Amino acid sequence: MSFAAQIKIPATYMRGGTSKGVFFKLDDLPERAQVAGQARDDLLLRVIGSPDPYGKQIDGMGGATSSTSKTVILSKSSQPDHDVDYLFGQVSIDKAFVDWSGNCGNLTAAVGSFAISNGLIDSARIPENGLCTVRIWQANIQKTIIAHVPVTNGEVQETGNFELDGVTFPAAEVQIEFLDPADDGEEGGSMFPTGNVFDELTVPDIGTFKVTMINAGIPTIFLNAEDIGYTGTELQDQINNDDAALKRFETIRAYGALKMGLISDISEAKSRQHTPKVAFVSPPKSYQSSSGKDVHETDVDLLVRALSMGKLHHAMMGTAAVAIGTAAAIPGTLVNLAAGGQDREAVRFGHPSGTLRVGAQATIENGQWVVQKAIMSRSARVLMEGWVRVPADCF
Repeated sequence: MSFAAQIKIPATYMRGGTSKGVFFKLDDLPERAQVAGQARDDLLLRVIGSPDPYGKQIDGMGGATSSTSKTVILSKSSQPDHDVDYLFGQVSIDKAFVDWSGNCGNLTAAVGSFAISNGLIDSARIPENGLCTVRIWQANIQKTIIAHVPVTNGEVQETGNFELDGVTFPAAEVQIEFLDPADDGEEGGSMFPTGNVFDELTVPDIGTFKVTMINAGIPTIFLNAEDIGYTGTELQDQINNDDAALKRFETIRAYGALKMGLISDISEAKSRQHTPKVAFVSPPKSYQSSSGKDVHETDVDLLVRALSMGKLHHAMMGTAAVAIGTAAAIPGTLVNLAAGGQDREAVRFGHPSGTLRVGAQATIENGQWVVQKAIMSRSARVLMEGWVRVPADCF
């Protein structure tokens, strides 16, 4: 009996923010995986090592968490005034599907670096020393993102002294601007899909909760921590080791997705795990982060915990940080109220690994809230580059 040999595909394994993923150039993929469809999904599943009933992704590049089960496909941009098209695939760990419904804000920090190093940026636009501005078209959500990538001696500068809570070692700072981060497309239709800065969400057999549902960065459902029995200081194990709590959060997420118009039937939530996110907020409190670092009440404006792919995130998703900063800038949202209720253009929030600052400016235009951009700083680094190998008959 003969078996198909393995093939090798050029790839780069990168950290961006508090996530890791496998990066590909579109034209390096096998021809049938260069277009969206089952072949592409099957290839990426095999690269990452999914579906894995053991939940470990031992036979692939994934790290068995939502933060490390990610793929990115990049190409020269098809859009005017943009440098690179960025397509993100969130790979399920234990199920055979890739979710293309949203962006990864953390890996966005690595997109500019990869694009510069892999010939996707016109060399005339790369300074010998300074910042290279990379204009990214985020293909999943049809939005523009600007990355300011440090360059030294004509090459991407990855080392530095910028520290990001949730990342062990310091690196070079990459500033990211998410332009017009609110969703104005078909899904949801506006920043606040119900037209309200807060609503009541009824979840059968669980309860009715005050929520802020927002489409900014990534569709997100915010709840008050105390309304669901938490303080807002929880760390990963307190949530992720509680199967009943995870099931309750998933049910809340599903009914929130329905109310946001992201799905038309509650059953569709199972095949849309990446969006929307669920997060809970509380006013500032002191706590000890997962690394043992003390976060003092006076260090932050509020606390936020968020779930990704059914588990509490170890830090904060970059796209969810955009949602937090946007909601904090708009009076009356649960995020704004948890932060004290005043007008603000930036917010520092506490998450399980420490703190993060994100800025956003909100204005009312024609009776609707509008946010021109949200800004945050991340870092990125190449971890390994070369080829990944997969069986030739896996896709």
